[in-house]
Order: sequence, then structure tokens, then C-alpha cells
Amino acid sequence: MKTNDLILQFTAKIVFFIIFFFSIHIFFAGHYTPGGGFVGGLLTSSAIVLLVIAFDLKTVRKILPINYMYMTATGLIIAVATAAYPIFDGKPFFTHYFDYFDLPLFGKTSLHTAALFDLGVFLVVVGVTMTIIQTIGEDE
Repeated sequence: MKTNDLILQFTAKIVFFIIFFFSIHIFFAGHYTPGGGFVGGLLTSSAIVLLVIAFDLKTVRKILPINYMYMTATGLIIAVATAAYPIFDGKPFFTHYFDYFDLPLFGKTSLHTAALFDLGVFLVVVGVTMTIIQTIGEDE
């Protein structure tokens, strides 16, 4: 039986966004400081698990109708494609490319293919973690 804990539910809604935006910060900071796709993915998963604890699995599925198996597959394709692309360019596997671009609002910014690889890792970590949590949560 699920209790209706209003304080936990109200707090979870606010803390979810704090954790989620911090995970995005950690994701982007991972190129120059510790962090990246793996840690950002774990933080995002923990934010979603907080919602599952505060509400229930069915409610969270209505709020976030995401198929985490597809998310995992998409992340795996992005990560492998990013790592394998240099082979077709005559370079070693996992060679990353970067360049500097003058972006509006951001100014001179360096963009890396490592960010694409980290995006793939992020999606895989969130997808696998949430698939495990959902599988455990469905057992009654």
C-alpha cells in the first residue's frame, strides 16, 4: 500500500530539477574537470529514482513516458559510431576531433567529438540503470 506523503512529493519535485540540472552541469564539465557522461547519467538516474520513491512507478511512467531500452540502444549506437568514425578517416579507433567555433551567445567555443561519445555513455547509463530499477520495481 502506497502512502500519500505530501512533503516528500513536494520536495521531490523541486530536488528532481536541482539534481537534473546539476547532472547536466557535470556532463558538460567532464571535458576539463572530473565528471562526464557516466557521472551525469548516474545523477540523472538518481533524480528519476527520487521521483519513483516519492510517487510510484506508474505515476513516473506517465510523467516520463520513455522506453529506456531504446534509450540504451541509441546511446550505444552514438558511442560506438563516434569511436569508430576515425577508422573510416584512416585514423586509430577512438581518435577524437575538435575545433574552435564562434557561437552566438557563447563566443569562441571548442567543440569536441568526445562530447558526442559522452552523450552516448550518458544515454546508456540512464537507460540501463532505469531498466534495472523498473524491472526490480515491477516485482510484487
